[in-house]
Amino acid sequence: MDGMRWDVFTWAAAALLLMAAEALAPGAFMLWLGFAAAAVFVAVLAFPGIPLLAQVAAFVVLSFVSIAVYRRWFRGRERQSDRPTLNQRAAHHIGRQVVLERAIEGGQGRVKIGDAFWSVTGPSLPAGSVVRVVGVDGMNLVVEPDVTA
Repeated sequence: MDGMRWDVFTWAAAALLLMAAEALAPGAFMLWLGFAAAAVFVAVLAFPGIPLLAQVAAFVVLSFVSIAVYRRWFRGRERQSDRPTLNQRAAHHIGRQVVLERAIEGGQGRVKIGDAFWSVTGPSLPAGSVVRVVGVDGMNLVVEPDVTA
């Protein structure tokens, strides 16, 4: 018996570690590298004597192929969120009707929504005007006069 085959052990360990890393920091990237390492593991287990350089080259090629498969077939099919603006605080206010706290002068003004003040950009309007939030520019709300008010 020629002892332990380090190449087989190394690829098995690499596959397990990459897949475990995906479980700790999900993002669907390490999983596909783990699949590539697992494929090389199976190849070196089935065909002893594959040179180390060929093993590494196979891992690199299979990594690119597996990531391409992920991007082509799986990436766009993930479940869409029912709350796409969850972590976009300003975007929650789009469509909301609010009253100007401070007049819009020179394109800048301020509104109060709940207990928070927001900077707004829009056309010149006096304080007390009713406006509708139509967009977000960084942390500024973009407003227009509300014609329904």
